[in-house]
Amino acid sequence: MDIIDYIIETLGWIGSVLIVGAFGLNSLGKIKASSMYYQLANMIGGLFFVVNTYHHKAYPSALVNVIWVFIAGFSLLRKKSN
Repeated sequence: MDIIDYIIETLGWIGSVLIVGAFGLNSLGKIKASSMYYQLANMIGGLFFVVNTYHHKAYPSALVNVIWVFIAGFSLLRKKSN
């Protein structure tokens, strides 16, 4: 495995921790789904997943994560304008 593959795999793992971690904290009532931290974790985690899934040619998963990132980004923009 070369350094690029290692970085892409690391991004995938970080992305999974961010998304599942945010979901877990939300489910436990520690953060709200509308909070900036929740949406940032989803947006960054989704971006990392896009890189990872695209690299592995998992295009359906990459598309889902692109949509995931747009939803989180839209939520952050909407929150900022309020």
